[in-house]
Amino acid sequence: MPDLPPIRPDVAEMPPYKPVLPFDVRAAQLGLPVEQLVKLDANENPYGMPKAARRALAALKMGHIYPDPQTRRLRRALSEFHGVPFENIVVGAGADELIDLTLRLFLQPGDGVLVCPPTFGMYEFDTRLNAGRVIAVPRRADFSLDLEAIAAAVASEKPKLLFLATPNNPDGRLLTSEEIERLLALPVYVVLDEAYIEFAPPGRSMIRQVVERENLVVLRTFSKWGGLAGLRVGYGVFPSHLMPHLWKIKPPYNVSVAAEAAALAVLAEPDELAARTRLIIAERERLYRRLQAIPWLEPYPSQANFVLTRVLGRDAKALQAALARRGILVRHFATSRLQDHIRISVGKPEHTDALIFALQEV
Repeated sequence: MPDLPPIRPDVAEMPPYKPVLPFDVRAAQLGLPVEQLVKLDANENPYGMPKAARRALAALKMGHIYPDPQTRRLRRALSEFHGVPFENIVVGAGADELIDLTLRLFLQPGDGVLVCPPTFGMYEFDTRLNAGRVIAVPRRADFSLDLEAIAAAVASEKPKLLFLATPNNPDGRLLTSEEIERLLALPVYVVLDEAYIEFAPPGRSMIRQVVERENLVVLRTFSKWGGLAGLRVGYGVFPSHLMPHLWKIKPPYNVSVAAEAAALAVLAEPDELAARTRLIIAERERLYRRLQAIPWLEPYPSQANFVLTRVLGRDAKALQAALARRGILVRHFATSRLQDHIRISVGKPEHTDALIFALQEV
């Protein structure tokens, strides 16, 4: 065998990202039919794809032709939908691709990226993948930001980017306007991941502020609110001075014609999406109250489509496994900060009822 060159040492040492397993794979592992599972582990929309998106996919005629490299139709629709300039929008294969794209735009080996765990794991994962240096400023006990520690880390470590989810995953906490303003005053690019913003009170998005700020990026997705997680459609609004360089590095055909068609259909039916969102918010509040009534659970208030719950006096991972054996899938995180917690996605009312019944059984 020839003496082949090695792979990157940092990649060889980095831990893999652990995604949620597909529905059918998890069902096979549990020995249960897919229809019996209640999937509350990945924050998907329990109502599925909107009817308009299904019709758009059924009528798709251009699947044999490469997609528009600049996804112009979808960007125009997003521009009108959000009231932001067409020229400042980039569409990607989920917000995940745009996280990676943003990092590739800035990072040279060893450059710093600031994250505030516990939070979405892709920020750290993609930073390491792009040979960056992760600077972690942990959140406080109530999952609020330690603004003084963030400012000190920016001054001493000089990161290029600060990634923050609002509402945050896994706790569902929404950043305040005062927090955002303090962060934008720092000499760092602030990337706000608004994947769950549609489930928060109206008027809390910063998406229209991007064109007025030099160091603000806002990322959004169709996965949660839009019910298109399986099609992978996300988008970002970026400052004007970054746009020429983003177009240089964006893969040309990153968004499929199917994904674009479905996303356009979603934007054309805002009333259906608004109605679904109201149902999810109402069920989130009901789920929170039902969990509060169980003495050994301590749920946190959430502005997203999930509820993080502390498990008191018993093993949270064992609880997740016991629920799974009953066909109820919830998320457990194997980190020191969250090892005694489970995260429960908001489902339909019957999903909440099944969960509560199973919790009472175990």
